[in-house]
Amino acid sequence: MERFGIDMRAMANHPAFSPATIDYAGAFNVVGRKTPASQVGRSLALNAHVDVVPTADPSHWRYPPFSATRDGDWLYGRGAGDMKAGLIANIFALDAIEKAGYRLTAPVQVQSVLDEEVTGNGAAAAIARGCTADAVLIPEPTDEQLVSANSGVIKFRITVHGVPAHPREAESGVSAIDAGLGLIGHLQRLAAKWNDERARHPGFEEIANPASLNIGTISGGEWLASVPFACSFEGRIGFYPGDDPRQRAAAFEAFVADTASADPRLAKANPKVEWIGVMQTGYRMRPHCSAGQVLQEAHGLAHGGEMRSYVMTCYLDAALFAVHANIPALVYGPVSENIHGIDERVSLSSLRRVTKTIALFAAGWCGVERAI
Repeated sequence: MERFGIDMRAMANHPAFSPATIDYAGAFNVVGRKTPASQVGRSLALNAHVDVVPTADPSHWRYPPFSATRDGDWLYGRGAGDMKAGLIANIFALDAIEKAGYRLTAPVQVQSVLDEEVTGNGAAAAIARGCTADAVLIPEPTDEQLVSANSGVIKFRITVHGVPAHPREAESGVSAIDAGLGLIGHLQRLAAKWNDERARHPGFEEIANPASLNIGTISGGEWLASVPFACSFEGRIGFYPGDDPRQRAAAFEAFVADTASADPRLAKANPKVEWIGVMQTGYRMRPHCSAGQVLQEAHGLAHGGEMRSYVMTCYLDAALFAVHANIPALVYGPVSENIHGIDERVSLSSLRRVTKTIALFAAGWCGVERAI
């Protein structure tokens, strides 16, 4: 087993690295390895991220969000589906192979990585350290379906400034909050423009909102009885596999600048764009991917039916392995509900099926022999 952190200075120019605003001190990736004495077959990395998003107000949850409460087939808790269940499936799949009296004949890794929810820099650090394989499987909560493609994503912060004033002469001021809300409205036009490109990207044609612009946080003002001077908001916007994220970022910045120059209120607000998280392209599975075919066979054995696939309009660490390490990346995991929401939960029966599928996939991909 090896444990290693994220060296931001060393990673700064790595193509898989994204802009970070947090301190990684004291936080580590952990990678466990099993390497057979004689290696026959193809190596495998089983990857999962261990970070979770905030819970919102815990009083609105059915059960405390970090209690891991079971209710029938469901296990409730923040990160239950996204993606603590996937990490558990990876570990217990390998245990199941051993309990059945077999061992893999190719190297396998279990990767527990940081910061997927913001930057993907945990997976990037693993790639930079050489934690690669002939295929990677990431059991994100996909409802027992395979992700065939996913969006590229860029995450931003925009700050605007107004002119503070007293309520007795409010007309002499400019509200930064009003300016910020106005700019958010304009950004919806950019998202609509990017959504209109979906017809040129197979698999995205039927998705209503592939850009999925989201403003996740907003903060503004200094005093309830003063016209506010500053307002900042943070969000994300998506695009299509193969697009250069830096070109998309430049287009985003140009749109904000052009919008500000055409709107006198925003021109005075002087919007400033900062990049604060994932800045990565998406990926598309290779046609006739051999790893995907082996997973299809494993799914059929575990479920007795054909595995379905779909496009996911969010960031996935799989993109880093596929794009920057040229590794077949499979994203396939359990049925979950309310991920990133209130009462997140994972289906335990689905988790068992996924664990069985991963075990069968590992056996088929790596090869097995009877344990002595």
